[in-house]
Amino acid sequence: MNSLTIAADVVIAAGPVLGGVGTSGLAFTNGVVLLAGLRGSKRVKLDRDRAGGLGIALGILSATANTALSQLTNAAAELPKSLIQGGTFGDIGLGGTALGLTAIIFLFEWKRLWIPSFLGIGAGVIYSEAGGIWGIVHNALLLGAQAVGAL
Repeated sequence: MNSLTIAADVVIAAGPVLGGVGTSGLAFTNGVVLLAGLRGSKRVKLDRDRAGGLGIALGILSATANTALSQLTNAAAELPKSLIQGGTFGDIGLGGTALGLTAIIFLFEWKRLWIPSFLGIGAGVIYSEAGGIWGIVHNALLLGAQAVGAL
C-alpha cells in the first residue's frame, strides 16, 4: 500500500469527535494556522523553525489531498526543483533537493518568515515525491493525520 493510498484512506469516515476531517481538512487548517502566524496573530507565534515546519506539513498534507490547494503547493515546489535540480548545481535528485531545502530553511536566519514557510511548502511536496528516507517524514505525517481523524 503506497502513501497515496493511505492518504486516500485517511479521508476519514466520520469519527466520533471530529467527524470526517480528511487530509484536505487538515491541510486547509494547517494553511489557516500558517497564514494567521504570518499575518501576526496573537494566538499563533511563529519563528523560523515553526514557520518552516508548518510549511513542510502543509506541503505534505496538501500534496496528498488532490485539491486546488495541492495545485498551489505543487507550484511552490517547482521553483526550488527547477533551481536546484535543474542542472545548475550538478546532477541532484529529489532527495538532494529536499536535503538542500531543509538546510536552507533551518540553518539560515530569516527576517521575513514567509520565506521559510514557502520553502517548507515546496520541501513538503518534494518529500512526498522523493521517496526513500524522505518518505518516512511523509508517512509519519500521514499516520498522524490518520490518528487525528480516528478521534
